[in-house]
Amino acid sequence: MTGSSHSIDKRDFDANRPLLQDIDTEQNPNDRNPGSARQRPSSRHSRSSGEGLRSDDGLLSDVVGEIVERDRLKMQKEVIRIVSFGWGVVTCLGAGSITAFSLYGHLLLTRLHYSQLQVNAVSIAAEIAMYLPVPLFGYLCDRYSPSPLSLFSGAVFGAGYLLAAFAYLSGPPVDAGGSGWPFWVMIVAFVAIGSGTSCMYLAAVATCAKNFGRGKHKGIMLAVPIAAFGLSGMWQSQIGTYLFYERLPDGTHGDLDVFKYFVFLAVLLFVIGIIGTFALRIVEDDDKYIDETVEELERSGLLEESDFFRPRNGIQTPAEYGTFSDAFDEEHSNLSDEEREQQRLDKEREEEERRKKNWLLNYETRVFLQDQTMWWLAAGFFLVTGPGESYINNLGTIIPTLTPLSYTGISPPAGSPSTHVTTIALTSTIARLLTGSLSDFFAPPATHLFPPIPEGARHRHLEPTTSGLTLSRMTFLLPSAFLLSLGYLLLASPLPLTYPGIFNLTTALIGFGYGSAFSLAPIIISVVWGVENFATNWGIVAMMPAAGAALWGIVYSAAYQDAIDRGDGLDGQCHGWRCYGFWAVGCTVSVWIALVAWLVAWRGWKRRGVVV
Repeated sequence: MTGSSHSIDKRDFDANRPLLQDIDTEQNPNDRNPGSARQRPSSRHSRSSGEGLRSDDGLLSDVVGEIVERDRLKMQKEVIRIVSFGWGVVTCLGAGSITAFSLYGHLLLTRLHYSQLQVNAVSIAAEIAMYLPVPLFGYLCDRYSPSPLSLFSGAVFGAGYLLAAFAYLSGPPVDAGGSGWPFWVMIVAFVAIGSGTSCMYLAAVATCAKNFGRGKHKGIMLAVPIAAFGLSGMWQSQIGTYLFYERLPDGTHGDLDVFKYFVFLAVLLFVIGIIGTFALRIVEDDDKYIDETVEELERSGLLEESDFFRPRNGIQTPAEYGTFSDAFDEEHSNLSDEEREQQRLDKEREEEERRKKNWLLNYETRVFLQDQTMWWLAAGFFLVTGPGESYINNLGTIIPTLTPLSYTGISPPAGSPSTHVTTIALTSTIARLLTGSLSDFFAPPATHLFPPIPEGARHRHLEPTTSGLTLSRMTFLLPSAFLLSLGYLLLASPLPLTYPGIFNLTTALIGFGYGSAFSLAPIIISVVWGVENFATNWGIVAMMPAAGAALWGIVYSAAYQDAIDRGDGLDGQCHGWRCYGFWAVGCTVSVWIALVAWLVAWRGWKRRGVVV
């Protein structure tokens, strides 16, 4: 540049584009003032240089505008991601209301005169409705978005808790000697509550998994909302105990006012679901990860087996689109040929991307279902969570079994139901946060089972990329499950009957092991099989607690009723070891079998080069 000391700004990214001063100099060599072209807009000789300057200024302005717009969109994306994560945590804090079932389960027994089997039938109905439809909800969440699930959850939560509130207010049913609503109404109400629980929980967790599942801290970002789900039972039980209670004639606190408590939950969860419809948004670019997975499958040669990805012998002509083409031309007849063609190509590209995504997600689902290690993982999850769900649901009736008949105090020596609900919530939350964060810190770099990588390339992926101590996520899951079994083993021993206060230790051990299982299982699924199809994959495994809760709930009810029939009951409640002892022994053995199943799954992953 002649006689210029101007520095090149970072926005002048194109080294081949002449600077403004050069343009002015070339267009008017007698004018050494780079700004003269702007100062003489009316000159005859400056017309062409002015047009060139304005064109160049326009290009520079467009580039700057694109940079600003890109930064704005990036900031907006991060804000949406953070807001969605925050509301996902809030959503999970409300969604776990069913974990406070033991707060009022014993009142269904004494106030509505339900049998122990009927009380368990209510909780089992909620568990089945909470877990069995999860694959369907996960399928919809993966292929659409979490928003419809959040809206649906708010609606069914509100309807379910309102129906349960008025069913409780009506009193004992006719077959129990009262004039209240039939027992099946309460079943319907808790089916709705269970469905709302699964929808709200899955919408929140899937949002966090898809927004953060490929980052370095995916474990803790999944553990936080899952831990919040465990905390929901704690704070809701405390709200019920200290705000929604029956006032006795002497002015002291009585039992929970179930009607007011249910109405409170109906309003709260309806509002959370409605807000989540707009706040839970997935901001990751799914198409980018879909394309990356498809490329990996192409390299593996698996796509050659699919009709969808076979060559189509050239570009489709407009005639191949039939009436779609005619309707498109009619709708956009006022556009130029170039604009119409561009919009047609955009629509074709969107349709192709949608079909590609659906094919890939369906393919991943088939791979997941055909994987034997998945079934070992699911079997262990069934054997661990079934007893845990049964324990949480029956806490309120286990406590009186540990109370001696000669005891005359106000508070039971084994602790109140709200105290144990709080203990489970706290230990479960600590376990979820602890295992989620520690697994992020110590876990080795993961290698996924899907997309499949040739064996030689797989071993190259296994080369260590970090130094220091590494621990598999399974080394956190297995000891946690062993602690869970110790809780049941302690309950099966004679110690709780002799020292009822030790029952709090049982609750703490079970809460810790139960929380760890629910934290690490979805993290392991996202690590082994990826996050593209996470909601569907996790939904399939999450069905297992429904069957486990039903099985162990029936076992507990049968043993409880059998003990009453043998003379261990008083006023409809059971007392003594036979009320729960055989059930506790069975739960202990169940968890030990789960440990073996998880070891088999871990061995299978190691054999195939999958690092968890």
